[in-house]
Order: sequence, then structure tokens, then C-alpha cells
Amino acid sequence: MEKSVPIPPALAREAENMPPQQDGVLVLNKPGGMSSAACIGIIKRRMGQKKIGHAGTLDPMATGVLLVLLGQATKISGHLMDDGDKIYSGIIRLGVVTDTWDAEGQVMETAPVTGVDNASVCEAMQGLTGEYEQEVPAYSAAKHQGKPLYALARKGEDVPVKTKRIRISRGEAELVGPERIRFRVTCSSGTYIRSLAHSLGKRLGCGAMLEELTREYSHPFGIDVAHDFDDVLQDAGGFASRVAGIAQALPAWPRLSLTREEADMVCNGGQLTWASRPLPGALFSPGQKALMLSAEGKALALATSAMGGKLKSDAVWAITRGLWNS
Repeated sequence: MEKSVPIPPALAREAENMPPQQDGVLVLNKPGGMSSAACIGIIKRRMGQKKIGHAGTLDPMATGVLLVLLGQATKISGHLMDDGDKIYSGIIRLGVVTDTWDAEGQVMETAPVTGVDNASVCEAMQGLTGEYEQEVPAYSAAKHQGKPLYALARKGEDVPVKTKRIRISRGEAELVGPERIRFRVTCSSGTYIRSLAHSLGKRLGCGAMLEELTREYSHPFGIDVAHDFDDVLQDAGGFASRVAGIAQALPAWPRLSLTREEADMVCNGGQLTWASRPLPGALFSPGQKALMLSAEGKALALATSAMGGKLKSDAVWAITRGLWNS
């Protein structure tokens, strides 16, 4: 029989003060100089959140909105990133090109900044708005044959040029000094702002790098509701009150409020028919999405309308993601 090992008093006291596992989104104002993964790791340890993740990585130098997903909310990451835009602001340094296309990299080229004025800066930024294939930075987590590009770049190997489809719906820029541009852009999820800075430098003929970056908005949360990292860590007792519910994170999803009997049926693998729970004011068509809520208003499941069921011709709600604790 194994002998039990007593828990040290200090650790026992710390465990007692940890909040229980939460299900929701902590909107964090990430500090500069720390990776997204490091922030998540610290919150996991200090707040006792075993099930934790995030939606949309921020580079270490960047600050601003980082959506920390807790408990059942870790299942909605893809929806948060696909359902809406992001807004970034920052500073671009002209005349300098680094290997990472930002201030954390090694300087590869320098050039004089000549003939650049506010009009040319605005014109260059407008030329980068719209939907197009954006070049992916060599130092990025995008993969080639199963390996991240940054791993190839660090080894000095040839890094293939990769692109991804992005959309910049709004771009503003102004010259705020002989070598610096202040900018603000609204863009689709997955846009590389380092690539935007690099492309802007090419258009202006002098090269450029990203010097400062703040994410002001990550759908559906803005920096005005973000919590400072230090404040979160210093207030374990108030941690739960800082967490937004899953329903708040999916404002565009139509709601279906279930009775307790319907909720039990869904959680036990049963199917809810469209006839019993239609979307208010909508005719049936396959592929409509809805957020199912329990009788208490808690997010229960993500569902999609489909043809199926026992008769194969019934209009039903197919559960795409269960959000209940099994």
C-alpha cells in the first residue's frame, strides 16, 4: 500500500484560494514582451484553470486584446476567429528591414527615406486595402511539409514563399516623423500586420518594419473591456467576475432556449426537431446555425439545421459542438 505524501502547507493554502474552473472568455490586455503562450501558462498555474487556450496569437512585442478561452469555451476558438474582424494600431519604422519584418528581428537592410510625405503614405495604405493574397512572414508558425517556417528560417534553410487570403476593409496611415508612420487597420482574422508593414515599405521604396503594435479589437470584444494582466493575477477572488459567458462571445448566433427536458435529451444524444424549436421568423433551410441555451441561460451547444433524424427526411438540429460538462 502506497504511503500518502502530505501537501506542503503553502501549496495547500494556494490551492484553496484558486478559483474553480471557469467556462467562458477572459478578455485580457496582453502586456508587451511576453508571448501569448506564456500569458496563458501563468494564468493556468496561478488561477488553477486546467482547461485553457486562446483565440488569435499576439507576437511577444504586441499588446492588446487576447481572448483567453476557459473550460468549454476552448471549443469555440474557430468560431471566434472566423465570425468577425480585428482592429490593430501601431507604428511602422521606415528605412529599416529586418528578417522578421518587425523590431524583434535582425536588421537586414537600411535605406534613406526620401520623397515620402503624408500623401504618399496614405496612397500606399489605400493600395493595401481590399481582399488579396498576403505574403506570410518567413518567421511565422505557418507550416511547410509539416514544419513551421520559423524553424526552417532559424536553421538558415530556404523558406518557401507562402501566401494566404486576407481582407483589409479599412486602413488609415499618417506620417508622424521623418521615419515613422502611425496606422490603424480593420482586417480579417489571420492577417499578418508585419506583412502589411513590409509591403508598405516596398510601396514607398525605402523598406519598413513593424515597430509597435496594439490589438484594439478582436471580435466581439474591444480593449475597453480588457483586463490588465497584473490585475487578473492579483485578484484570484475576483477572477470569476472577469470572465464573460460563452453566449456573450457569440453575439451573432441566434438563440434557442431549451426546456430542462429538451436540454437533458440533447445532452444524452437525442435530436431536437426544427418543428419543435424553429428559429424565430425563419423558414427552414439546411446550414443555419444556432446557440442552444439551457433553461438557466447557460450555453449548452452549437447546432446546425440539417435534414436527418430517424426518418432521414426530418428537419432537425444537429449538434456540432456540445458545451456541457460531461
